[in-house]
Amino acid sequence: AMAEPERGLSLTIARVVQRLQGSSLHSQLERQARISLHKPEIKLESLKEDIKDFLKTSGWEKKLQNAVYSELNVFPSPCHPAAPPEHIKEPLAYMRKAQGSWEKRILKSLNSMCTELSIPLAQKRPASEQKDLLNKWNEMGTDEPDLSLFRPVYAPKDFLEVLMNLRNPNYENGEQPSFRNHLGLIQVPLKVKDISELKEDFSELGLNIGQLGIDDSAQVPPEFFENEHVRVGQKVLAEQDSAAAQQYVRQGCPTALRADLWALILNISNQPEDILYYEQLKSNVIQHNLLVDSLIYKDVKLTASNDDYYFVFEDYLYQVLLCFSRDTSVLEHFTYSSATPPKSYIQGKLGMEEYAVFYPPNGVIPFHGFSMYVAPLCFLYHEPSKLYQIFREMYVRFFFRLHSISSHPSGIVSLCLLFETLLQTHLPQLFYHLREIGAQPLRISFKWMVRAFSGYLATDQLLLLWDRILGYNSLEILAVLAAAVFAFRAVNLMEVTSLAAAEAVLADLSTLKVMPLLQIFLFATVT
Repeated sequence: AMAEPERGLSLTIARVVQRLQGSSLHSQLERQARISLHKPEIKLESLKEDIKDFLKTSGWEKKLQNAVYSELNVFPSPCHPAAPPEHIKEPLAYMRKAQGSWEKRILKSLNSMCTELSIPLAQKRPASEQKDLLNKWNEMGTDEPDLSLFRPVYAPKDFLEVLMNLRNPNYENGEQPSFRNHLGLIQVPLKVKDISELKEDFSELGLNIGQLGIDDSAQVPPEFFENEHVRVGQKVLAEQDSAAAQQYVRQGCPTALRADLWALILNISNQPEDILYYEQLKSNVIQHNLLVDSLIYKDVKLTASNDDYYFVFEDYLYQVLLCFSRDTSVLEHFTYSSATPPKSYIQGKLGMEEYAVFYPPNGVIPFHGFSMYVAPLCFLYHEPSKLYQIFREMYVRFFFRLHSISSHPSGIVSLCLLFETLLQTHLPQLFYHLREIGAQPLRISFKWMVRAFSGYLATDQLLLLWDRILGYNSLEILAVLAAAVFAFRAVNLMEVTSLAAAEAVLADLSTLKVMPLLQIFLFATVT
């Protein structure tokens, strides 16, 4: 019989091939190969080799490599050939169950809002309204509809309450041998990394390595590092290799190259067919009015519109988020997410599967703060369809993990546990002090992590942080930064005597410098 790892590999290859066969890249490659048949340098006797050479020299081989690399980054490696699909979503049954009941709660909240306000989940817009919307598509922010009756379906703190109540049923009454001494709010036994493992994983952030975002490194004069780093970055872009770009951004992106490097890592090239697809989503928004539109509108008004950095992007945020809610290609990510898209039934057909539709069409119900996932990207991309594709890819690779219950190392549950474990291990006095006064640290840091720090850090610092999320293909750095912020403000926090006072000490993170904080916490903490 075939050895296990090999079977896993052949499965992975089969899956990638299957996924690429339906893609536009596949048809483009076929077209290129056909065109190449008419080239004089291609001989019938060495056809296969000649076409391979042609695809290599013309850059198509790179495109294929990047597409494969992208697939491998997004989809989990199959845990076991015989694993049922729900295991690919989430291997632990109690996590799946908790996610399921959380989804029921969200849906109930959405449905009761429908009933209270007596508005349908979806309806066709009258022609006059369609025309209006089309005319003011680029200035939707000037509209001031009355949204006082709409409320966010949930906010991060509601979600935290759910995570605090998670328990593994196999360990009744707290008999979790190694876990008994964990005194944080998260009470499930997941394996999280310790500082030495994190140091190894994030070795490129070490003290003796050049970093963008560190002004006074003793080793290298920053301007020398920066000039050299820009030169290398231009080379990486010229090579058009996603894997090289991903490695490169671990040391930070030069501002001028960031948009292109991120697009290369995410394998977004904004082809004509992508622009067309975006236009289709837009016409869908114009034709139909969804209840979630009002939730999106309200969220932008409550968050980004009040933000000193992001209020100028209000119109971009409506465009991207309204199109996102209509995008059925987002449904694909549910194969590897613990979440399941909510279903709604056509009126009068409740429970009849053939009348079920996913609602909203992308399967994602926005919550309070959701628009902050898009806002920072507006600094980098000014062309709506490209901005849209970058956001969608960031969402299906990373952000969905911040609001679903799972055991994944980048999932929010693991991040909370990693944060609490780092504090309890490395700042025990602070941890116990805050716990004693009823200011559990996670109550303060949770919202930072759920929003990937968007809206909390200054934008230049946030982009340096997101560089590393892309570079390491992991969200664990969010938990490390949250712990580093507590370490940085530890002296002041030791003096507070209430949750409110602790929150006040940590209310403003806009002056923090991300990279020095991460470096000091990871590499200068005495272990």
